[in-house]
Amino acid sequence: MTPEGLARLILARAEGPGRFLVALAGPPAAGKSTLAADLAARLAPGARVVPMDGFHYDDAVLEARGLRSRKGAPETFDATGFRHLIRRLREEEEVAIPIFDRALELSRAAADIVSAEDRILIVEGNYLLLDRKPWSALHPMFDLTIFLDVPEAELIRRLTERWHHHGRTEEAARAWIEGNDLPNALTVMRHSVPAEIVLKPA
Repeated sequence: MTPEGLARLILARAEGPGRFLVALAGPPAAGKSTLAADLAARLAPGARVVPMDGFHYDDAVLEARGLRSRKGAPETFDATGFRHLIRRLREEEEVAIPIFDRALELSRAAADIVSAEDRILIVEGNYLLLDRKPWSALHPMFDLTIFLDVPEAELIRRLTERWHHHGRTEEAARAWIEGNDLPNALTVMRHSVPAEIVLKPA
């Protein structure tokens, strides 16, 4: 399904009162952020992206818990706090949301606002469909679920490009991917509940 076709489907399904929440899940480097921004632009006005990444634990918390080297794994997010946000987005007209600042490598609280005019929310993140507690409480909260299914080799290629772009050497990028990104990606691919729509790269 093309982004245009997906936008038409969402628009048709979102008719009626209240917000329509779309879960856009997939492994790291699957293209979630790009597709989410594309869909929100096609559905504007009245649509916006809500990223899961704002619920990263701060590095100081990860250090204290011995999880700094696993940043991005399921246990390095405030999953319960994220679940409360999804509930608030369903029930409240205006909600402040945190945003993860990649340049600073930290989350900024209340960095953006979902307003009453934002009726269609494209919620994007790795673990939206993960079938493990506490994440497993999330997927029933969405009106539509989408999963980006990208082959492992392509994910590695994209992740390598990402870390090169952020200034890591070839050796450092490979070590981080093998020790962190790839295990996280495999967790997403192997332990997520089936989505209503599965998209594969062309």
